Amino acid sequence: MDPAAGKLPLPSAPGAATTTNGAGASMCTAVVPAVPLPPTFAEAEAARKRQEQAENNAIRLVHLLVTCAKAIQAGDYAVAFRNLSEAHTALTTKVTAASGIGRVVSHFALALAHRLVPASPTLPGGVLDAASSAAHAGELYRQFYDAGPYLKFAHFMANQAILRAFDGCDRVHIIDLAIMQGVQWPALIRTLSLRPGGPPAIRLTGVGPPPAEDGSCNELYEVGLRLAEFARACNVPFSFRAVTGHDLDSLQPWMFQIIPGEALAVNSIYQLHRLLVDPDAASTSRPSPIDAVLGWVAAMQPRVFAVVEQEADHNKSSLVERFTNALFYYAAVIDSMEARSPHHRSLGAEAYLQREIFDIVCGEGSGRVERHEPLNLWRARLLRAGFAQLPVGPRETWQALTLLREYSGARFGVMQSAGCLTLMWHDQPLFTASVWSGAPTNTVAAGMLLEPADINKSSSDHQQVAAGGIAMQ
Repeated sequence: MDPAAGKLPLPSAPGAATTTNGAGASMCTAVVPAVPLPPTFAEAEAARKRQEQAENNAIRLVHLLVTCAKAIQAGDYAVAFRNLSEAHTALTTKVTAASGIGRVVSHFALALAHRLVPASPTLPGGVLDAASSAAHAGELYRQFYDAGPYLKFAHFMANQAILRAFDGCDRVHIIDLAIMQGVQWPALIRTLSLRPGGPPAIRLTGVGPPPAEDGSCNELYEVGLRLAEFARACNVPFSFRAVTGHDLDSLQPWMFQIIPGEALAVNSIYQLHRLLVDPDAASTSRPSPIDAVLGWVAAMQPRVFAVVEQEADHNKSSLVERFTNALFYYAAVIDSMEARSPHHRSLGAEAYLQREIFDIVCGEGSGRVERHEPLNLWRARLLRAGFAQLPVGPRETWQALTLLREYSGARFGVMQSAGCLTLMWHDQPLFTASVWSGAPTNTVAAGMLLEPADINKSSSDHQQVAAGGIAMQ
């Protein structure tokens, strides 16, 4: 109590200035905390106009690139060069290539430039030139794996199907049609090592390219060694064998040394679309590559055939259709990557996608390998080949959603369609996982086979995945 004033002193507010009077008593001056003032009408209107102008610039840029593609398709290269030049100017003066739509269209502008002039330099804002990045395919694959849930979703869905098919089997054989760096298999090996009653004996056959002509160490051999060491640490009986070939359709069932009594699984992650041909140019004189491969896979009668493919429509003879479909598709993929790491741009992951974009835009005829097709075409093709569909159950759907919670909140999701599961970014489908069997009906668990007439039935009676699931790597 201040005896002179007869009043309690006011406590000092944070940031308040404290002064003293002539008698030495402290006095407090209240300070109102700084609050940002709302923008004035003029400032808000200026911001709105800037946003509107940015959107108009982006729309104009996309229009220029689509018009360029139309001119290339029509053979009018003068118009194509003019539109591409305007797009180049817009990318350097009006639309930033560091993020958003500019980040996406820079890849397509670079692809069009490469198609018009194969030796053209990289446009500002592009990432790695596709030709030079091809030598680093393994590193680009690893960076794409780390950039989002795309490959993790694929591996997870395939592994769950394989785990379910191997239930109760003592000897199992997995054929991976493109083993790459083998990152899919440690999770499955670890889970099988924990199986009640002990793990099965695992035989893994990895398909990959032949060794380099310079005699350098074959990457397939290194992958096999790493997986064998991992299996040994988990006390799992394991053997690895490599099958090499430039094309899957050049392989034959005898190369895989199928052993009676082994439970067989075949795994295909983003590979089957490379075996397709132009829909209007398919030859009737001999089986197409996709029919040949599906034929020998079916002949081996696998318990499970796990297939994951891009949910896209890029196998068009028309450049304009391919270009437009690919622009929307890769815009969603790159937007999802940007949303997950807004302050970190993975050049390797974008270069992985850029190689696909280059192939879709620049490749024609037999020279194009990225021939993505939607689920309805794949279902019809696999059913014609003699496979029976195994439904993706509610347990797998729930586990996939749990996995996706780590990535950009609720913006990633999954959609069930025709017994398959599709990874979504907002409303855009990205990748679809489907599960099939080529085994006789009596070798597959009851209730597992999904016939065409059963697609729309309730999945409440689907067999559940083994408890514990598969840990993601």
